[in-house]
Amino acid sequence: MTNYISKSKFSAIRGMDLPEEPSQGANASHTSCCDGGEATEASSCCGPTVATDAPAWRRIDWLLWGSGGIIALSYISGFFLTHDEPLGLGAFTHGVQEMMNLMWWGILVGMLAVGLIDRVPREFVIGVIGRDQGAKSLVRAVAAGVLLDLCNHGVLMVGAKLYERGASLGQVFAFLIASPWNSLSLTIIIGVLMGWGWMLTFLVISLVIALLTGLAVEALERSGRVKPNPSRIDLPADFRVWQEAKIGLCATRYDFAFARDVARRSVIASRMVLRWLFFGVVLASLIQVTMPTEIFATWFGATLLGLFTTLVAATIIEVCSEGSVPIAADLLTRAQAPGNAFTFLMAGAATDYTEIFVLREVTRRLKAALLLPILTVPQVLVIGWVLNAAG
Repeated sequence: MTNYISKSKFSAIRGMDLPEEPSQGANASHTSCCDGGEATEASSCCGPTVATDAPAWRRIDWLLWGSGGIIALSYISGFFLTHDEPLGLGAFTHGVQEMMNLMWWGILVGMLAVGLIDRVPREFVIGVIGRDQGAKSLVRAVAAGVLLDLCNHGVLMVGAKLYERGASLGQVFAFLIASPWNSLSLTIIIGVLMGWGWMLTFLVISLVIALLTGLAVEALERSGRVKPNPSRIDLPADFRVWQEAKIGLCATRYDFAFARDVARRSVIASRMVLRWLFFGVVLASLIQVTMPTEIFATWFGATLLGLFTTLVAATIIEVCSEGSVPIAADLLTRAQAPGNAFTFLMAGAATDYTEIFVLREVTRRLKAALLLPILTVPQVLVIGWVLNAAG
């Protein structure tokens, strides 16, 4: 959509013209969040950068390519190794295979969504989610998280891009909390595995937590304890997002050049998330070799100790949202602990170290990233205890 927007239309925004979006040419390899600045600075959305005259080994993103190489080698080796290989090698390779088999579609769809969002000016992102902070805009962010049918890793890419495009930290938190297992497909799976009554209960409570967390973050922002998103912009009063979007969609040529541009943006804009995602897969596979998930799914009962150990398990074990649903169902059916099941689903997303790492790089603030578990986990534990007592 950046190919058709008239700069004069938005010249009133902050009294200046909009910057040109990257197009083909010398700067084609940059996204809007990576343009400008010194070459030695760390980009919040593109991963670490180094000076162009640095040695070749320093210009390599070792976390991205190292983790990605381990995943590729392990995935291929999984076809030739059995689970009983010594030193847990077989279990590790098969663990990588299983996670990537669950996650690949979410990663690709997330990258595609990021590539499309990267073409959309920030004004449209703010116009759709809500130009004003508050309950109404947070409800829109929550609804977007539920309707976007992605796993937590695909959603994380979109959430990072939304922040870069100007969404508030509260809106991004509400979006992420509502997203990981509340997609339409997983909601149906939860209903089948756990019963439709529990599915509806979990769904409503999770949406309330997402909304309350977003409101808390925005309250902290208004009090000056949390810095606002520096990419957020003010829109003119006469800005009509849907009218302008309709004009732009009609004017856009959906040809090979369009597809190539989206693909290029998808790879570049997703690189920062992919580096932590691949690292998370390697780390989670190592943990699964030493601490099998069946222990947590079988022995954690509906007690305070079981609730806290479930929280620890959800924090340590990083599984994709598709993988967390069967474990949560086992906690509900075999351990008779609905609160533990809810805690595993929610806390697994709120304490996801990949998510925290990515939020740290996107916001450039560790405090902002840590707000996600700090604000969310206490709510989850209280509700989990109530569900165990009532169940």
